[in-house]
Amino acid sequence: MKRQIPCGDGRPRKPALSEVEGSSPSEPGPPASPLLAGRGREVRQAFLRWLKFNAVGGIGIAVQLAALALFRSGLHLDYLVATALAVETAVIHNFLWHERFTWADRPAHRFAHSLARLAKFNTSNGLVSLVGNLLIMRALVGQFHMNCFIANLIAVATCSIVNFLLSDRFVFES
Repeated sequence: MKRQIPCGDGRPRKPALSEVEGSSPSEPGPPASPLLAGRGREVRQAFLRWLKFNAVGGIGIAVQLAALALFRSGLHLDYLVATALAVETAVIHNFLWHERFTWADRPAHRFAHSLARLAKFNTSNGLVSLVGNLLIMRALVGQFHMNCFIANLIAVATCSIVNFLLSDRFVFES
């Protein structure tokens, strides 16, 4: 006999598939092993973290481009100096958001821990971003005379994958 669940008016109703023990609408058949279920959860969490990382990075790109415009067009700094300052501005912005949003599930329990993370973030993500941006900008703008802002977008996109892995495995390690 099938299990009946009372409706709000007291009449019995058939249980939804998701309410039947051992079944799930997204996973027909027997329940997955705990090992596979845990792995799926890890993959989903990593994908969600990657999306958050890119959202923060997207805002960081806007911060970097605005800073580049200020340093280059407003203050008339050399494009390499302006790039370095713009990258550092974006690195600090991104760190603050990553600590409170992207890796919020791995909080720093003391201010000293947060400062240590900032140092790690600056020496990993900051170094990759700074050196990568300067080398790519030097090639694209200096050698190929590409527009400074388009070249900067290419440089940022090129460094992003390495930065995500460094952040996840080194800076915000669990």
